[in-house]
Amino acid sequence: MPETRLVGTSLSGRYLVGEPSGKGPFRLLAGFHGYGQLAEDELVLLDALAGNANWLCCSIEALHPFYTRRGRIGASWMARRDRERMTGENVRYIDAVMADVGSRYPLDGTIVYHGFSHGATMAARTAILGEREATAVMLLCGKLPPEQQNLGALRRVHIARGRSDRLYKLKEFEEDRKKLEASGVPCVGFSFRGGHASTQDYLEAASAFLASL
Repeated sequence: MPETRLVGTSLSGRYLVGEPSGKGPFRLLAGFHGYGQLAEDELVLLDALAGNANWLCCSIEALHPFYTRRGRIGASWMARRDRERMTGENVRYIDAVMADVGSRYPLDGTIVYHGFSHGATMAARTAILGEREATAVMLLCGKLPPEQQNLGALRRVHIARGRSDRLYKLKEFEEDRKKLEASGVPCVGFSFRGGHASTQDYLEAASAFLASL
């Protein structure tokens, strides 16, 4: 059998920022895009959620770009192989992004992690394993990380699913809500008409959740 060896290297990641009017300090809404998307896609969603409120929107792009079937560039957070190692690498990358944002903008300490689809799992992992404590976590059409047990670090969760979503199934949605309940994490579950994407109903419900923090 061949011997597997790992070599460390340095990668540069990119993130986008949508800055509200005013001088701050700002609340931070950090977003994680879905599989095959880019930071631009998540930033559109974050801006719609934040509205004109005092939220600094930060959309973080995954480190692994690829060409999608349609020929556009997308990115992925990780694959199943070497999940533990890649989780650690991603969390260190996100910690570095959070540190960079904190050095450039006045923040008030409120941090909400929002993730869509594949990015929802990464948002939860960041809240559990990252250096910055989350005020709340928002999961859209994506499940909790199956390998993580310390869900208490999520603090407060808004979890949403389109009723016709074929990727994030109803059974998974219900199981995730039960896990959060068993961990004592306050959870707002929201089911909306639609599939594996945000809708106006979702935006209104998620914006109301943000406003309640």
